[in-house]
Amino acid sequence: MTQRIGDHSYPATHSGFIGRQAVVIGAGIAGLAAAGALADWFERVLVLERDSPADALVPRPGTPQAGHTHGLLVGGQCALEDLFPGIGEDLVRAGAVRMRINQDLREEFPDRAPMPQRDFGRIGYTMTRPLIETVLRRRVSQRANVTLHHDTRALSIVATANGQRVAAVRCVSAARTLTTDADCSETVPADLVVEASGRGHLTSALLRSIGRPLPEETTIGVDIGYTTAVMDIPHDAPPDWKLVLTHPNAPHSTRRAVMIPVEGNRWMLSVAGRGNERPPGEWSELLAYLRQLSTRTIYDAVRHARPTARLARFGFRESAWRHFERLEAFPDGLIPIGDAICRFNPIYGQGMTVAAKEASLLHRLLGACTSERDPLRGLGQLFLAEAKSLIETPWTMASIPDFAVPATRGERPADIEHSLRFGRALSRVAARDEAVQRLVVEVWHMLKPITAYQDPALVRLVEAEMMESTVG
Repeated sequence: MTQRIGDHSYPATHSGFIGRQAVVIGAGIAGLAAAGALADWFERVLVLERDSPADALVPRPGTPQAGHTHGLLVGGQCALEDLFPGIGEDLVRAGAVRMRINQDLREEFPDRAPMPQRDFGRIGYTMTRPLIETVLRRRVSQRANVTLHHDTRALSIVATANGQRVAAVRCVSAARTLTTDADCSETVPADLVVEASGRGHLTSALLRSIGRPLPEETTIGVDIGYTTAVMDIPHDAPPDWKLVLTHPNAPHSTRRAVMIPVEGNRWMLSVAGRGNERPPGEWSELLAYLRQLSTRTIYDAVRHARPTARLARFGFRESAWRHFERLEAFPDGLIPIGDAICRFNPIYGQGMTVAAKEASLLHRLLGACTSERDPLRGLGQLFLAEAKSLIETPWTMASIPDFAVPATRGERPADIEHSLRFGRALSRVAARDEAVQRLVVEVWHMLKPITAYQDPALVRLVEAEMMESTVG
């Protein structure tokens, strides 16, 4: 028996793996990382991607936000290293810029001095999203049992007759669509399907088709817009920082900006705002906008520069967390991952890291079930339950400052005012106390959970700071 996708044929053979074939839908960061996780446990891994293969380091049509700054936090970098040993050096060889955490970061606030640039002995990398996708795709392609099928659109996920298990993916190749008017879709058998296509539509459609309820959603409406410019780094660039982050003067203003070094000795500058503070799309107007940030650091650095390409713009309506983990039953053989579970506000740069950590989690869970009689039974529910703990820290870190803006839509936590005051006080303590700043950095980079802030000694320090600022 054989199966075909386009011009490729795969004999169905027996092996000592967990399953014969896994199918990943989507070849973005989440899909490529997931493919790396699956390759150790399945005889074959097929990755279906609707976009054409990229000939250069340019954004794909399926990732309209890829022309803007992206952050791979240290926790995500560690997860990728677990799946692809040595990938950090691969990124550097491709042009990524090494960053000393936090010595190379100038973090600016509207009401006080910048955060001290202490060196915590960790290295991170900055780069464009197309670069990291290219390096990941190259590493995945080196696995002999992984095949990437570009120009291939997944149409639906197919369940068994009783709806308890996933059996296949129905897909269509762009090449075949152009040559016939008939139904040219193909059904690809799969022991495990990972949906990394973005919004989880295929998982939701499958649940509807088998009569299962859809998950509850938690949404936070931010209605944010941002503009990105790329320019050559000038010879007289400030020597005391590589990356600069300017926080907004919330709740009075939502203007913020981040500028990172990327491959090709360039700066990538992303500027964001909400409502009538959305940044403009013309360079002269954007310069005027930058002058109205809470500090002048970025404006002074780029005021004589010229973008090397047209400015990119993007809008983001709301963060959304689909609580698949709350469903009483979930089909075996199906794993939603990345944005299919949770779509984060992009200004905090968390999405790639969460996707990488979820892929690492999947790899660990697959390794733990190899001795089971039916290794894939209950795997989806177990993965979703553990992914919840990965999501909670970045979701909380983003939602608290998002709710500092009165126009934010969504159910505000009852203690939001206390959380905002605690966060501001924690930041002030961190500026004075190196140990506290190290902890804040570790939580931000998803190396420790946000529950680390519940340490009694730390709580006493922060509450004393809160009381002092109130009295002052």
